[in-house]
Amino acid sequence: MDWIGRKFLTNLNCFGEKKMNKSELIEALSQKINVPLREADSITNTVLEAMTDALAAGNSIEIRGFGSFKVKHYEGYTGRNPRTGETVKVKPKKLPFFKCGKELKERVDIYK
Repeated sequence: MDWIGRKFLTNLNCFGEKKMNKSELIEALSQKINVPLREADSITNTVLEAMTDALAAGNSIEIRGFGSFKVKHYEGYTGRNPRTGETVKVKPKKLPFFKCGKELKERVDIYK
């Protein structure tokens, strides 16, 4: 098992699920393409910032084999406060949405 796999397997959340945070992603990128951590940090931040800016502008992002990101629009509605039972108006909102690509699904689904 390579360094990235070992590092990833030692980081578990409160449910015992494996996770990778941003700094571990930067470390993995640095190791994979053999660049200093500072440069890998800059690359990662540039990519994430470009994706965030595109979504904030209402654009969608498609990364073949990985998945696509888009902004979903939700209409306002009348909800209920669970504590008091009082009705409240919930404002319309936009939220980012990720749809997994076929290749990523196949790599993740090891039970095929």
